Amino acid sequence: MQKLLSEIRACEICKAYLPLGPRPIVAAHGNSSIVVIGQAPGVKVHETGIPWDDPSGKQLRNWMGVSDEVFYDSSKIALVPMGFCYPGKGTSGDLPPRPECAPLWHGSLLAKMQHVELVLLIGRYAQNHYLGTAAKKTLTETVSAFESYLPQYFPLPHPSPRNRFWLAKNPWFLEKVVPELQARISKLV
Repeated sequence: MQKLLSEIRACEICKAYLPLGPRPIVAAHGNSSIVVIGQAPGVKVHETGIPWDDPSGKQLRNWMGVSDEVFYDSSKIALVPMGFCYPGKGTSGDLPPRPECAPLWHGSLLAKMQHVELVLLIGRYAQNHYLGTAAKKTLTETVSAFESYLPQYFPLPHPSPRNRFWLAKNPWFLEKVVPELQARISKLV
């Protein structure tokens, strides 16, 4: 696992497309029982090198019901983005994750994690990649049908502060989905 993580962290395959240059961010361990598959690091995470070290990460930890200590214990929770490097700024937020990363690295990473019991799919990029045709037409429909993807996958919206309007329009998420997420997480950590 350490050799693979070193290879990922040294990756420069899409260097020409990255405004801040390559800095692959990933945390994983052979004993991880939960894998969080997010979008791509934001600029703050690119600067610190710590996955989910931003307001989105704080919200995600709240939804999961875990402390920073548990969240950052890679022997419990692996943090694997769809794109390992900050992709740059778009018109309404960050650009999509680079398409090279997941096909290049995810298979090898997941193969080395033999104890995974739950994969959190954060946002449409992760959901479309892992659920394929089983993903619903919209993120809202996919998240509301979360039970149909269990026990392997648990689809979630992105925990970005930008999604506060989505959360306000979908109160069922905090009422129904988050308690189920916390119950499943607490059994695994």
